[in-house]
Amino acid sequence: MYALYRWLTISLGFLLSLLLFKRKISGKESQSRYIEKKSVISIKRPAGKLLWIHGASVGEAQSALILVNRIIKNFPDVNILVTTGTLTSADLMAKRLPERAFHQFYPLDNPKWVNRFIRHWKPDTVLWMESELWPNMLHEIKVNNIPSALVNARLSPKTFKMWKKVPTFTKSMFSTFTKILCQTDDDKNKFDILGASDTITTDNIKYSSEPLSYDDIKLKEFKRSIKDRRVWLYSSTHEGEEEIAHELHIKLIKEYPDLLTIIIPRHPDRRDNIKKNCAHYNLHTSYRGSEVNLPKDNDDIYIVDTLGELGLFYRLSPIAVIGRSLSNDGGGGHNPIEAAQLNCAVIHGNDIQNLQQIYDEMNMTGAAIKVDNSNELYNVLKTLLDNDNVLKKSQNKALEFANKKTHVIDIVMEELNPVLCAMRGSEEKDNYAHKYP
Repeated sequence: MYALYRWLTISLGFLLSLLLFKRKISGKESQSRYIEKKSVISIKRPAGKLLWIHGASVGEAQSALILVNRIIKNFPDVNILVTTGTLTSADLMAKRLPERAFHQFYPLDNPKWVNRFIRHWKPDTVLWMESELWPNMLHEIKVNNIPSALVNARLSPKTFKMWKKVPTFTKSMFSTFTKILCQTDDDKNKFDILGASDTITTDNIKYSSEPLSYDDIKLKEFKRSIKDRRVWLYSSTHEGEEEIAHELHIKLIKEYPDLLTIIIPRHPDRRDNIKKNCAHYNLHTSYRGSEVNLPKDNDDIYIVDTLGELGLFYRLSPIAVIGRSLSNDGGGGHNPIEAAQLNCAVIHGNDIQNLQQIYDEMNMTGAAIKVDNSNELYNVLKTLLDNDNVLKKSQNKALEFANKKTHVIDIVMEELNPVLCAMRGSEEKDNYAHKYP
C-alpha cells in the first residue's frame, strides 16, 4: 500500500507544483514563501539541537504554542522549528512565537520534497499535533530513527473508519511514533484498535493555553465607544453564520434597540462575500479591517475582519457564540476555552465534533450552553441579555471550568520528557546527515 502511495505522490509532483502556483496566483498561498511547500528553504538550520513541531492549521498551531513556550523554558539549549500549512496559522506564528522558535510552511507529501526537508533541517526530535498524518514524511522520520511523538492525538469517526480499511499501512505509520498522547479515552481506544503502541490519555492540551492577549488601551477605547450598550459576539464564523447573526440582530433589536452585534469571521479574506450578504439586511455595518475605527452609535453590526484581536473582543463582550457549530459546511466547532478564559458566557451549536470532548465536559458542568438551531440561540441570547444574574452565573461557570484545567500541560510534559531528552548529540547528528549523499 505504501509503495503505491509513494509512486503516486512521485508521479503527481508536476501537478502539485502547478496547484501550488495556482493557489499563489489566487492569493491562497504566501506570495513570497509558497515555495517552502516544495522544501525550497531560504534560511539556515540553527546550530545545536533542533526540535520540530508540526500542526496543520490554526487549531493545531495554538496547541503547538502551548508546548513551544514550555519547552523553551525547560530546554534552554534547544531551537524549535514549527511548521503549519495555512496562511492564517503562519500569521499567528509570526505574532506569537518566542525567541529561539521560528516558522516554516510544511512541504507537500512528495518524496523528493520530504527528503529535501529532512536533509536540510535534520531534526533531533519531532512532535506532531493532533491528527494530520502524511505517510512519506512519517516514513522518513521512521527510517532515520528520529525520536517522535504524536501529541493531543485525536481521530474523528470518519478518519478512524478510513484508516481501519488499511490496517497494515496504518499500523506501520503509527509505529513511527515513540509515544502517542491522546485527548480522550475514546481516541486512545481507536489508536489501540488501529495497532498503535504506547498510547496514553493526557486530556486536551488546549485546556492549558494562555489566555488570548489584548491591548488594554484599545479595550478602554472600545468600552468608552459602546458606553452602556448591550453586546454579544459571534466569533470565528463560517459561511452561513454571519446570516444567522444578522437575522438574530433584527429580532433582538425590537427589545434591545441599543444592541451591538460583533462578528469575527474565522477567515478575514471572506470579507467581500460577507459585505455582499450584509447589504441584504438593511443594517448599519462597520468593518474594522478596512476602516480601523471604533463602533459608531448607529452601528448595528461591527465586523472584525482582522487577525489577532479575538482576545480584545472576548474581553469586550460578556457573551460569545462559538463559530463553525451552526455553519453550512457541516461544522466541527472552534475552541471555546479561549472565550471561557476571558470571562464570556459560552454558547455553541450542535456541530462540534472536532472538539467534542471539550464541549461535552463544559456542557456537563454548565460551563457552556448548547443550542440546536437559531431559534434556540435567540431564546438563550434573550435570556442572557434580560437577566444580569443569569449572565454572570454563566460567565463564572465558564471561567471556573477553564481555570480547573490548566494542569494538562504538566501531564503532557511529564509524558514527553523521555522523548525530549532523547535528542541526539552532535556525533549522532553527523551520522544522520550522511544518510543523504
